[in-house]
Amino acid sequence: MRTQVAIIGGGPAGLLLGQLLHRQGIDAVVIERKTRDYVLGRIRAGVLEAGLVRLMEEAGVADRLHAEGHVHHGTRIAVDGRMFHVDFSGLTGTPVVVYGQTEVTRDLYDAREAAGLPTEFRAEDVAIHGADTDSPHVTFTRDGTGHRIDCDFVAGCDGFHGISRQTIPLTVRREYEKTYPFGWLGVLSRTPPVHDELIYASSERGFALCSMRNDNLSRYYIQCALSDHPSDWTDAAFWAELKRRLPPEVADRLVTGPSIEKSIAPLRSFVTEPMRWGRLFLCGDAAHIVPPTGAKGLNLAASDVHYLHEGLRQFYRDNDCTGIDAYSERALLRVWKAERFSWWFSGLLHRYPDMSPFDLKMQQADIAFLRDNRAQQQAFAENYVGLPY
Repeated sequence: MRTQVAIIGGGPAGLLLGQLLHRQGIDAVVIERKTRDYVLGRIRAGVLEAGLVRLMEEAGVADRLHAEGHVHHGTRIAVDGRMFHVDFSGLTGTPVVVYGQTEVTRDLYDAREAAGLPTEFRAEDVAIHGADTDSPHVTFTRDGTGHRIDCDFVAGCDGFHGISRQTIPLTVRREYEKTYPFGWLGVLSRTPPVHDELIYASSERGFALCSMRNDNLSRYYIQCALSDHPSDWTDAAFWAELKRRLPPEVADRLVTGPSIEKSIAPLRSFVTEPMRWGRLFLCGDAAHIVPPTGAKGLNLAASDVHYLHEGLRQFYRDNDCTGIDAYSERALLRVWKAERFSWWFSGLLHRYPDMSPFDLKMQQADIAFLRDNRAQQQAFAENYVGLPY
């Protein structure tokens, strides 16, 4: 098979890139290790920055997002039982939209299938060849049969554990990582959200987050030990602990119910540089991971896709390499700013096991500054709704 861009990874980053390229008349094949149903079964956050919403519009897949997404004009932050509001729209003129990542992925798959665009599912043993030459190609096997796709460029959108980043030699790439000494225990339940905006909560017992997927599907998280396992937590124990970490007026109106999904996610900050090697470009989790505090993972993947599809459009339309040559530098400038925000916001609200009394006082002062200072709230809001591309 021959195509212009081989996209490795059929998650939202790869699908969004493929749809945007299609709209520009650029051919792309998506190569995915799992099935469509498996990809759509992944439960992920869904707070969309304005930039991602605009990209969905540009890709022609925003109708259901606008019909079913929940526009949030701000968020609530609760500390030791007291809650304050950060007004995104009032401070920046821009809201965010709550719309599940699964729904984003579904919309992109539906558009890809409606257009008859090629997607290679159940691709095993994927390998990238000749990325540092002018003639790269990708090989994979399916049901024991080998396949080869020749291309001009390879977009690595296959996540942290994918082959794309590992293809870049260790002599070329440099990796930066921070692991956090706790995880998030998350529960999905068919219950109405406790509030019409997200609530980020901090207490002496640790962090908690009240989020939602829609009017009847809620997602809640509590900070937990890395040694915990989901089976250690009954539903009753989870709900009881969540209530202890929320302001009383919020806990009193919390509707509980059976969990339909329960998992523990470790927290990590990770960046690899550069995000380009020859004709291979890394996008999304293949290049960087952020802790979920602040909901930057999907949105960072979208900004990578923006820079890459603009560069590829410039290359094919104008025979101009400026955009693809600048891709890594432009993407990383925004990546590191989002990494900083996610790291800072995580430090603001979590209780760390090695915190000294002085550390706790500094955390409390930082929270009070955010609560009382409009300029700090504006900086927070600008980062949360998304820095410009």
